[in-house]
Amino acid sequence: MKTLAPSAPATRPRANALAVPSQGERAAASQGTIALLQAHSLTSAVQAEIERLILAGDLPPGAKLTEAMLADRLGVSRGPIREAFRILEEAGLVRLEKNRGVFVRSIPLHEAMEIYDLRAMVDESAGRALAARITPDQLKQLRSMVEQMERLVKSGHDTSASDDYHALNLAFHDCIVDFVGNRKLTDLYRRLVKELSLFRRANLADGQQIPVSVQEHRAILKAIAAGDADGAARALRAHVLESKERTLKNHTLPATSPATAPRKTRHA
Repeated sequence: MKTLAPSAPATRPRANALAVPSQGERAAASQGTIALLQAHSLTSAVQAEIERLILAGDLPPGAKLTEAMLADRLGVSRGPIREAFRILEEAGLVRLEKNRGVFVRSIPLHEAMEIYDLRAMVDESAGRALAARITPDQLKQLRSMVEQMERLVKSGHDTSASDDYHALNLAFHDCIVDFVGNRKLTDLYRRLVKELSLFRRANLADGQQIPVSVQEHRAILKAIAAGDADGAARALRAHVLESKERTLKNHTLPATSPATAPRKTRHA
C-alpha cells in the first residue's frame, strides 16, 4: 500500500498580521476622514452661529427653535442643526423638551443670583492668581480695555457706547480668567457668563451706574498691576457682588411707568 506523505498545513494569515492597504482602501479611508472633518466643522460652525444669535438676543429666552427654521436661515441641512442643539443643551443655552421641541433657556432671578455667587468665587480666584504672575503684555491689554471704557463714559451713554462698554467689560473679565492659564477654570467661567447673558437680556440696569463700574474696573486693574493678590481678589469679588445687588434691586423695584422710567443700558 502506498503511503501518502502528509501535506504541509495551509498557511493562514495571523489575526494580528499587518496588512498593507490597497490604493483604493487608502483613498476610501481618506475620503471618510475628510467627510468626518467636514461634518464636524459644519456642526461647529452651525453651533457657533446659533449661540451667537442667542447671546445677541436675536433668539430671545423662551423662543422655540426648529430644525427647519434654522436650517433655512443658515442654509444647511437639518443634521448639523440637530447636533448643534445637543451641544447647546450641554452648554446650558437651550433646553430640549420631549414632544415639545427645543427652546432658548430662560434664567429665573434666583438662578441668576446663584450664578453671580459662583462668578464671584471664580473671579476672586482668578484675580488672586493673576496678580502674582501677570506679564507686561497681559497688563498692557487690560489697561487698554479700561482706558477704552473710560473714553466711552466720557463720550456719553447712547446705545452704541453702552453696547461697546458691555463688550469691553466682558472681554476684560474673560482676559483675567484666561490669562491664569487654567483651562477648566476658563471653561467654567465662560459657561457661567453665557448663562447669565440669557438673564441679562431682560436686565437693563441704570446707565448712571456705568461710571461706577469703570471705577471698579480701575481698582481691579490697579491691584493686579501692583501684584496685590489679596487686593485683586477682594476687588473682583466686590465688583461681581455689587453687580448682583444692582441686578436684584432692578428686579425687585416696583414697575415704573414708561413716561417716567429712566433710560436703561446694560452693565455688568
